[in-house]
Amino acid sequence: MASTLKLPANCVVVQQQRRAVLARAGTSRLDTTGFNWKQRVSSSSSSSAMNMIPKMSISAIPNQSLEKSLHKNKIDIPIMVNSCSGKMGKAIIQAADSAGLSVVPASFGSSEESGQTVQVGANEILIHGPSEREGTLASLLEKYPNLIVVDFTVPSAVNDNAELYCKVGVPFVMGTTGGDRDRLYKTVEDSQVYAVISPQMGKQVVAFLAAMEIMAEQFPGAFSGYSLQVMESHQASKVDTSGTAKAVISCFQKLGVSFDIEQVQLIRDPQQQLEMVGVPEEHLSGHAFHMYHLSSPDETVSFEFQHNVCGRSIYAEGTIDSVIFLAKKVHLKAEKRLYNMIDVLREGNMR
Repeated sequence: MASTLKLPANCVVVQQQRRAVLARAGTSRLDTTGFNWKQRVSSSSSSSAMNMIPKMSISAIPNQSLEKSLHKNKIDIPIMVNSCSGKMGKAIIQAADSAGLSVVPASFGSSEESGQTVQVGANEILIHGPSEREGTLASLLEKYPNLIVVDFTVPSAVNDNAELYCKVGVPFVMGTTGGDRDRLYKTVEDSQVYAVISPQMGKQVVAFLAAMEIMAEQFPGAFSGYSLQVMESHQASKVDTSGTAKAVISCFQKLGVSFDIEQVQLIRDPQQQLEMVGVPEEHLSGHAFHMYHLSSPDETVSFEFQHNVCGRSIYAEGTIDSVIFLAKKVHLKAEKRLYNMIDVLREGNMR
């Protein structure tokens, strides 16, 4: 597994001596015109103020070490990567090739893409439109009995895609955010299809989220009265609020912080990302920078949590670990059918 705690120089964005200026207008909403992650300005708090800044910066460095086999009883794992023409789909296919998994020559896409062929490495993949989905998936499952589908599509397709996978009976790994999540989980539970569903596939980010959940469970109300400010920056194509941000905010709410998801500052403008956030130009099309700032009622104590990801390989590697994990559960006929990324982490046998 690639080391993730040492951030390459071109991915270091916010250092202690360049902390952000936080708006102090009596509200937890940030004013992006006055908020600069790259600029350090002294706080107006008293000299006795204490700033405690736990930080976590993550670099998506591709994992170059390969396992010679999954285990002694090696499982053949063919995977179907939907939306293979997208950047995330291509990153997953490359990770699958490196891990020795077989990528089937078919993928689902839009009506406009139907009939097109996409070349990713040595893989030539035919895209099937919406009207062909069920018949194509059933045929693939018959040809590849151990098939696992990987879904990184769009929020509006989450529920329809999951219902299709469950109807045909094919196990799947879904990293797509959005959709009706309660309906999604119920669909899988009712069908008894094996699935890993997680809006965050970066293993190290998930470990951080798990630590946050433990803190929220064991110390409820510990931050009562504190104000929270949240800013997250992603590539312009990401239209919704980060699922990771939502999960972290949920933990802070359990810790006693009053905050509404609508208060999250979404940075999607490339110029702001370059000048205000400090995203490296080469990663404007694929990054995830998150900052959470907590302040005590009298503003004498502050906590800052930060995690930055450049590129997509951290998610692709985590997705492949999820595929291998799920294939083993199917092979062993495990009683539990619905899993998340924390289950994958707990298994411990990651590459």
